[in-house]
Amino acid sequence: MYKIEKDRLGHMDLFRLKLGGFMKSDEVERCVADSTSALGDGISPFSVVMDIRSLMPLSEDAMNTMKEGQQRLKEKGMVRSAVLVPNIMTKLHYERLAKESGAILWERYFAAAEPNFEEAMNNWMENGKYDESPIAPLDITKLITV
Repeated sequence: MYKIEKDRLGHMDLFRLKLGGFMKSDEVERCVADSTSALGDGISPFSVVMDIRSLMPLSEDAMNTMKEGQQRLKEKGMVRSAVLVPNIMTKLHYERLAKESGAILWERYFAAAEPNFEEAMNNWMENGKYDESPIAPLDITKLITV
């Protein structure tokens, strides 16, 4: 299942993609094709917010299709991408894949479980600023009861 919405962010287009459930490679390909056709023929700057909180793990084939799709979007003018994931473990997984594919140069990952994830995501999308450690250190003295 996927949904595509077009919006504005400052001076550029913003695409909101929501992916969910079990997606096979052919559905990921349709999502990429629909996204690129929504962009039109020219190359102009745009950003993407992708919400994958309800997406089930992708097969290797579907993941490769997603990586190819990221590259196509980049070629069409994608400036930045913010990916919203459900938890820290999923965030670490996708960051590793982004480092392998090179997408880490323009893409950042935000876990819905992190405090202030919306503020951090907006700061990345609007200003290109990203705090590498958005999670506050744990104060274990608050966990100890006497």
